[in-house]
Amino acid sequence: SLATYARTNEYGFLESPYRKVIKGVVTDDIEYLSAINEAEYAIAQASAPLDTKNRFVEDLINVRHMNEFTVKTAADVQYMDVSPQQVVSVAASLIPFLEHDDANRALMGSNMQRQAVPTLKADKPLVGTGMERYVASDSGVCKVAARGGVIDSVDASRIVVRVNAKEVGINDSPVDIYNLTKYKRSNQNTCINQRPIVQTGDSVERGDILADGPSVDLGELALGQNMRIAFMPWNGYNFEDSILVSERVVQEDRFTTIHIQELTCIARDTKLGSEEITADIPNVGEGALSKLDESGIVYIGAEVDAGDILVGKVTPKGETQLTPEEKLLRAIFGEKASDVKDTSLRVPSSYKGTVIDVQVFTRDGLEKDPRAKQIEAAQLADYRKDLREEYRIYEEATFARLAGLLDGQATVSGGGLSKGTKLTKTVLAELEREQWFKLKLSDSDLNSQLVSAQRLLEEQNQQLEERYEIKKQKLQSGDDLAPGVLKIAKVYLAVKRRIQPGDKMAGRHGNKGVISVIMPVEDMPYDEHGEPIDIVLNPLGVPSRMNVGQILETHLGMAARGLGKKIDEMLEQQVKLTQLRSFLKQVYSHTSDARRSADIGSLSDDELLALAENLRAGVPMATPVFDGAREESIKELLRMAELPDSGQLTLYDGRSGDQFDRPVTVGYMYMLKLNHLVDDKMHARSTGSYSLVTQQPLGGKAQFGGQRFGEMEVWALEAYGAAYTLQEMLTVKSDDVAGRTKMYKNIVDGDHQMDPGMPESFNVLIKEIRSLGIDIDLESESSGF
Repeated sequence: SLATYARTNEYGFLESPYRKVIKGVVTDDIEYLSAINEAEYAIAQASAPLDTKNRFVEDLINVRHMNEFTVKTAADVQYMDVSPQQVVSVAASLIPFLEHDDANRALMGSNMQRQAVPTLKADKPLVGTGMERYVASDSGVCKVAARGGVIDSVDASRIVVRVNAKEVGINDSPVDIYNLTKYKRSNQNTCINQRPIVQTGDSVERGDILADGPSVDLGELALGQNMRIAFMPWNGYNFEDSILVSERVVQEDRFTTIHIQELTCIARDTKLGSEEITADIPNVGEGALSKLDESGIVYIGAEVDAGDILVGKVTPKGETQLTPEEKLLRAIFGEKASDVKDTSLRVPSSYKGTVIDVQVFTRDGLEKDPRAKQIEAAQLADYRKDLREEYRIYEEATFARLAGLLDGQATVSGGGLSKGTKLTKTVLAELEREQWFKLKLSDSDLNSQLVSAQRLLEEQNQQLEERYEIKKQKLQSGDDLAPGVLKIAKVYLAVKRRIQPGDKMAGRHGNKGVISVIMPVEDMPYDEHGEPIDIVLNPLGVPSRMNVGQILETHLGMAARGLGKKIDEMLEQQVKLTQLRSFLKQVYSHTSDARRSADIGSLSDDELLALAENLRAGVPMATPVFDGAREESIKELLRMAELPDSGQLTLYDGRSGDQFDRPVTVGYMYMLKLNHLVDDKMHARSTGSYSLVTQQPLGGKAQFGGQRFGEMEVWALEAYGAAYTLQEMLTVKSDDVAGRTKMYKNIVDGDHQMDPGMPESFNVLIKEIRSLGIDIDLESESSGF
């Protein structure tokens, strides 16, 4: 990954920005230097203290010069880093207390953030680094306002903005329509869904976030969930990085995710005839076809399970020799079902979900089926709705402007009004819109403006009609498919996955683990107020990994949550606003920016209450990389929240009620659910396909393969002396073709005997030796030896 703020120059070299220093004064002029150039200059660190006039406070400054660290006087410093974060990547800059983590674990933390699955409800971190907002807005998953204006209408699928008059050009549309992405599949099969965060009537500026994308909460990156955790061993359930999770986490759907699977059915032109997508499938009962429409494609909203038919498809069979009687029947009754075989698209094993979308692509020149026509009509109707909305707002803006111009004017004729009638908003409101353009006024300039407005409206309407016709033509023309492909039906299946044992989770510090068990909430450890722990982690996962940042995050998270609780209590008790304001000032006085505390004083009462309402769940903290919170600041915040400044609480065993021997580190950590789910990995084979060469079962879940029994596993069975188990593994369970057929027959007959033969791999070995020119053969016992 590129470092934060880095860019490539015109020659393809990486370069980074620095502040120019002139005679010991740090200016705001930014210059980019490449790695080769920067070695020549003395460059101070971004954390070097400055006074109010941007001069260095200390006489000797730590600098980088000639690729070494040294000290120089203020007068000798030529540049200064723009930010402490510029030495790390964007992914690493999202890790709070990165400076306290070992580099190996920080690398894992950076990489695992990319594997986080978007949860059902995004939850922004209580302890962040301040980079979350920039990453979210620059990622492209949110809807960002292209122009400022007022929100005209909002629903789940689109946002309509009436643009400010000063931002509308001569030929520009006065309305911006943002269609939101709803439950679309990403390349990782996760769910892309955008949710509006604005309301009708809100004013927005260019660059404001209108809708959150996946893993975004109110415009901030939110990859996981804030969880109440404790560091303690618990009955061996968190041995070797295992994670113990409370049932409450499952009940509240904290880590429930939606995965979207794309399943494709292709109808091709074969030598024996064309494949056909149809609901008329041979030898299939009515029940199996109940979820298909007349075109043979599953309807949207259907709940489907493993093995259910999604798209019915039949393929012509090879020509078989027919008896004279069959030929006669064929001649009388035409084609029979026996000519085709069922090759329908079915739901794969281990999947169960809801059909959320269907797409049908038909080759250009072929007749579209009813389902394809229905999808096309729905798309056209949506587009028509958008265009009407655009025209409505354009029309309203035009008439609002005209109303301002006509107010107070006297008519000469037209519009059914007598001469000299004074136009007011009431009079204009009673007139039909078409009548406005028939008005004749004494002011010729206004008359020409009326004519111009009418012409512009007609042109706009015509332009929108042309856009509709282009879209219609594009949709109604066939699709350009690969040679031999007649039709493609794509079915999108939404699968809901709750967290379960075997799923992989991680924090942001490379502290990954697998869920070992989900315990009932009443069995989890709880504190003196009766609040149970959500996740129990093993304390032995910290010392050897040297990622102490997770402990500091836990303490600061506890302080953030505790302060939120105090604000919540104040709101519940309806304390005086002056008391609430002074408490918030006290909280924000701990920031490096003194203006934050002053801002609290300038807020109105309503704004203060709105802020307090947002802080109920916890006061969000930003601890930037290499410039983060100090230990004393964390202790001070814990004391302010009336919590022990050690960050440890006395816990009680949920099963017995007994107090644990010593205080336990409890706090809030940001946990991610990674895209390594047990449902995708769990696999068992019954009878399946075999490799042609070795006659051994294939490997892997995709091929419905078996588990490899390698040489080390053979040694293990040899060590135990398990001769019969070993013989079974190497013959009938693997590549003894005759033996496994016989074994299957014996099991069916109820005769549980094994008669192993020669493994096929022995024959492969003989053939390979023969390819070397050595004639080797197996002598059987009957040949006289």
